[in-house]
Amino acid sequence: MTEAIQRLVYYSRNRMGGSPEETVEAIHGILAASRRNNARAGITGALMFNAGCFGQVLEGPADAVEATFERIQQDPRHDEVSLLDLSLQAERFFGNWSMAFVGGSEDGRARYGSLAGDSGFDPSRMTGEALFGALRQLILEEETVDR
Repeated sequence: MTEAIQRLVYYSRNRMGGSPEETVEAIHGILAASRRNNARAGITGALMFNAGCFGQVLEGPADAVEATFERIQQDPRHDEVSLLDLSLQAERFFGNWSMAFVGGSEDGRARYGSLAGDSGFDPSRMTGEALFGALRQLILEEETVDR
C-alpha cells in the first residue's frame, strides 16, 4: 500500500529587484537549490515565474512539504505568499521532476510568455486546481523542460 502524497499549491509576489539578467540568474539559483533540497526531502513539483509572481506545486511527504512551504514564506524574495490548495493525493503528477520549470525551452518561454501576457498571470484570481492544471498542461507541452 502506498502512502498518500501531500500536494501544496501556492503563489507569491516577486520581491526580487534588479535587471532582467539578474532576475534570470536568481531564478537559476532558486532552481538549483530547490532541486538539491527537494531531492533530499522526497519532494517533487513545478515552478512557474514571471516578473511579478511565482506559482508553484509541491508534492511529497506532508512534513517535508510543510517545512519547505514554511521556508518559502520566510524567504524575502517572496511577498504575499498565498496557499491555494493543500490536499492529499494518491500519486504524484510531477514525480519525474525535483522541480520542473515552465519556460525552460525557447518554445516553452514563448507559450508561457503568452499565457502570462494574456492573463497577466494573476494567480490570486486562480484556484489551486486551476494553477495546478496550468502547470500540468504547460509541463506536458514542454518536451524539453529543464530538469
